[in-house]
Amino acid sequence: LSGPYHWMSSLKEVCSGLPLDPLPPNRGRDPNVPHAPTRSPNLTAEEERLALRNALRYFPPALHVTLAPEFAQELRQHGHIYMYRFCPTLRMRAYPIDQYPCRTCQAASIMLMIMNNLDPAVAQFPQELVTYGGNGQVFSNWAQFRLVMHYLSEMTEEQTLVMYSGHPMGLFPSLPSSPRAIITNGMVIPNYSSRAQYEKMFALGVSMYGQMTAGSYCYIGPQGIVHGTMLTVLNAGRRYLGSDDLRGRVFLTSGLGGMSGAQAKAAVIAGCVGVIAEVDEAPLRKRHEQGWLMEVTSSMDQCIKLQIIIKNHGYVLTCALPLMLMGDWYDKLLVSVCLEAKSSKTPLSLGYHGNIVDLWERLVLEYDRTGDLLVDLGSDQTSLHNPYNGGYYPVQLSFRQANQLMSTDPTRFKTMVQESLRRHVKAINKLADAGMFFWDYGNAFLLEAQRAGAAVEKDGGGATEFRYPSYVQHIMGDIFSLGFGPFRWVCTSGDPQDLAVTDDIAATVLEKICTEATDCIRQQYNDNIRWIREAGKHKMVVGSQARILYSDQKGRVCIALAINQAIADGRVSAPVVLSRDHHDVSGTDSPFRETSNVYDGSAFCADMAVQNFVGDAFRGATWVALHNGGGVGWGEVMNGGFGLLLDGTEEAAKRASLMLNWDVSNGVRVWRVSFRLHCSVPKSQIGSDLLLCSAGGSSLLVWKLKRL
Repeated sequence: LSGPYHWMSSLKEVCSGLPLDPLPPNRGRDPNVPHAPTRSPNLTAEEERLALRNALRYFPPALHVTLAPEFAQELRQHGHIYMYRFCPTLRMRAYPIDQYPCRTCQAASIMLMIMNNLDPAVAQFPQELVTYGGNGQVFSNWAQFRLVMHYLSEMTEEQTLVMYSGHPMGLFPSLPSSPRAIITNGMVIPNYSSRAQYEKMFALGVSMYGQMTAGSYCYIGPQGIVHGTMLTVLNAGRRYLGSDDLRGRVFLTSGLGGMSGAQAKAAVIAGCVGVIAEVDEAPLRKRHEQGWLMEVTSSMDQCIKLQIIIKNHGYVLTCALPLMLMGDWYDKLLVSVCLEAKSSKTPLSLGYHGNIVDLWERLVLEYDRTGDLLVDLGSDQTSLHNPYNGGYYPVQLSFRQANQLMSTDPTRFKTMVQESLRRHVKAINKLADAGMFFWDYGNAFLLEAQRAGAAVEKDGGGATEFRYPSYVQHIMGDIFSLGFGPFRWVCTSGDPQDLAVTDDIAATVLEKICTEATDCIRQQYNDNIRWIREAGKHKMVVGSQARILYSDQKGRVCIALAINQAIADGRVSAPVVLSRDHHDVSGTDSPFRETSNVYDGSAFCADMAVQNFVGDAFRGATWVALHNGGGVGWGEVMNGGFGLLLDGTEEAAKRASLMLNWDVSNGVRVWRVSFRLHCSVPKSQIGSDLLLCSAGGSSLLVWKLKRL
């Protein structure tokens, strides 16, 4: 069989539960895909036996004699039991929603989103069920995946699937208006939510780090962050450089993996020269194949030719420098290309296969030698929420040496990471003193640098303040305060034409709202209208036919209702899933990122994220998720997310209106009225709803966005 019939047959097999009679062959790890670094949970002998017993709970005792030895080997060799034997041979991707063997469309939508998160084109380490961030798990093992798919295929509209950190507890009776899935990841008693405890709990199979949209099944590939990254770079130019014309300006950062892979595309869209360092060749090649880095070369002649094209024709190009060429010659070529692009004011993204610390230090030497400051804006997107297990590679070691040392001598590896961070910061500080503007991108860079003893302290700063601001404190916080955040939708037909129709619907809706917008939010509308009108030509789809668009409460509700009507009219051929990044107006409490600009003492409180999760659940979400960790790391963050299916019905419209209004307005805190409150809330946020709340001892109709 081929085509849809083959998909349906294979999907039915995947959804039939655990294959036990006979067991599938143990094919081990696929050498053709990237794999997660070996974990170091430091289990005792008794804890290893416990991890094995926990893994075997999914299987009848008769199979333990076969499975126990291979699970024990996985634990010893990889630091976790992934159950590779049960990894399906079916190509993981977001199949059209009508191909899933389900009793309800809501369940099929969850299955589609799960499989998109595990698509090798999307996932960072697909066989380890890691979507992004180095350790952002969809599930803990492949048995959980198969059981969840089976439960979803059997689910009715009066049942809810309950998920405990990747483990499916089962289907429980509920109401048709209830969520079809309730997901929690990493819900650990606070005193035990440490990094060391996490490694042990994950190895035991009792807890899981879902990052943000990995464990909530809502990741949409690097596009999910490219819009926010573009807005960050664009508004950094406005704030630091006094202009939104970034032609000829150089932005230096690191990472081409999961979310960080968006940086190359975002730099070009913003109009600047983006230089992105990446130590791992696999994600660099992946971005090249996906068109996010459009040229990869190992030839000096080709590099020179690219410089000539840029100089003579001014094309918008993306380029990855030679993957095979390293050392001083390579650094000098990089500097040469930067100078040429900076001079010709050509938008460019340049992938540097090497360590970001080497690059920062090389640019310091260039500055000391010539007085030329080659970088205007700087940041970092290494996965420093996970610094000692593959999230950050110390400059003293090669990529391969680092992967070996982190498992054979974790203590020495930690020492080298901290030494590298001190060198990293020292170079940044030198260029910042010369006029380069740097910000923390919410990846715990400054937090871990501080812990390493680097010079990042801010004189007189508070608990969440460092020498450099986070991008929330100086850039995105103002956008969040206006109610704008990363709204998303996925066209479940898989048809690009449906995505094009929804893009046009969203643009038309925003253009209408913009005519009535106040001056202080009109720029945000204009930025986002430009984004959605140009989204198709930038070819950002990786995996599902999805789109991200920063919008406020009114925009989200109006777009959702318009798309739902288009489904009802037949202009969109299949249901659409609404979602968002957890990194949003009200989804996350994170004192070193999302709530780093909350200065009333509540930055370390997590009421907002929990209330978001609970409120979305009983206002119509199709599924909801609440996570410990995400972005900055385990024990540092609480965040929640949702998925909501639009199917063209009046019930879907009611759910969308009720839930989306809450999902944004939960980010409003009621302490005092302020200027930005007056210009953004009455028209953009409240709509026809009123909130009666107490402030200053009296009952008042007052609104205050949480960051004001």
